[in-house]
Amino acid sequence: MPVYTVHAPSPAGADLRATDKFVFVRDGFYFWAMVFGPFWLLWNRLWLALIGWVIFLAAFDAGLHSLGVGRSSIFLANIIVALLMGFEASSLRRWTLSRGKWRQLDIVVGDDEDTAERRFFERWSQKQHGIVNDQWAVDRGGPPPTRHTPGQQFSNPPPIPAGGIIGLFPEPGGSR
Repeated sequence: MPVYTVHAPSPAGADLRATDKFVFVRDGFYFWAMVFGPFWLLWNRLWLALIGWVIFLAAFDAGLHSLGVGRSSIFLANIIVALLMGFEASSLRRWTLSRGKWRQLDIVVGDDEDTAERRFFERWSQKQHGIVNDQWAVDRGGPPPTRHTPGQQFSNPPPIPAGGIIGLFPEPGGSR
């Protein structure tokens, strides 16, 4: 099933009147971004990504041409760059949204965007009304636990076994 990230404009936050501005970005391969890279970037208003793509591709082709690489090899290299564009298109959309002061609200799984929207808004409306479903709870606060922070879950080192050796050979110098 496809995974979608949900983004909202920062000033709107979790305002009910701003739900029509929420953006759902599907994670995965974008075929049309691969086939029509610059046009896809224009259509989705990814201006900086478009400028970077044009500069990168021009420099890449010029570099390959100056190295004396043949036209067919340059064409194959451009196909690989187009594949990369298809794989990274969703990351470029998320990056552009984060630069525009949008914040990621949630991650939703759904067969298509309509299903993902329905699931998100059902869960979101439950949160708005104070209904908490622990099945969907995601802890997004604080950094992950570390071994050297007092009071954290992993602050004490794990106990060493009675023999003092960890691994496949319980005795030092034992047979292998």
